[in-house]
Amino acid sequence: MTTTITKTKGAFVLSTDKYKLPVATIHNFLSNEAYWCKGIPLETVQSAIDHSLNFGIYHRDALVGYARIISDYATIAYLGDVFILPEYRGQSLSKWLMQEIKAHPLLQGLRRWILLTRDAHGLYQQFGWKPIEDPSRWMDIHDPQAYSTASTSTEQSLS
Repeated sequence: MTTTITKTKGAFVLSTDKYKLPVATIHNFLSNEAYWCKGIPLETVQSAIDHSLNFGIYHRDALVGYARIISDYATIAYLGDVFILPEYRGQSLSKWLMQEIKAHPLLQGLRRWILLTRDAHGLYQQFGWKPIEDPSRWMDIHDPQAYSTASTSTEQSLS
């Protein structure tokens, strides 16, 4: 369904090729650094990658930034797991990443884009996101212990 897109900006390359992604690098950042999913199991990261439209930014073939889209490609897209490694921040890579995500041919004409962020509102607002107008219309189920529960369940089923 998707065609791989590759773009270059100076010494950096952006690619949507999910087979190029170093899953261990993504897992390490998400599991140890990302406030939204500390402790996420490797298998969960792999499954998320398998079922998403992925964007990787590389410097000399090493992953330095990542984001993924979950979408039906017709009406809605959820942007998640966005990061730029700390040593590469301040080089406008997150802006480039957002520009390329918003320009992706499969993501045009969508009625709604959504994301969650604790601290990057300024970045996303530059690309059209704004706070939810009426939060009373939104509902969610959030299990902050999901990954610790999953790991306990896996350990119990292996014993």
